[in-house]
Amino acid sequence: MKWIWALSKDQKGATAIEYGLIAALIAVAAISAMSTSGRKLSKTFNTVSSKINR
Repeated sequence: MKWIWALSKDQKGATAIEYGLIAALIAVAAISAMSTSGRKLSKTFNTVSSKINR
């Protein structure tokens, strides 16, 4: 019975899950930011390229 009580007090698994969720959230934010900036950068390069070709 003591083992079950000690297991219920153990927070190591919960902490690992929380860190995993935080890492996933950071990854999603980074991917969306890079995607947005990539589109803007591509548009800028296309504009410069079209003006050079004129």
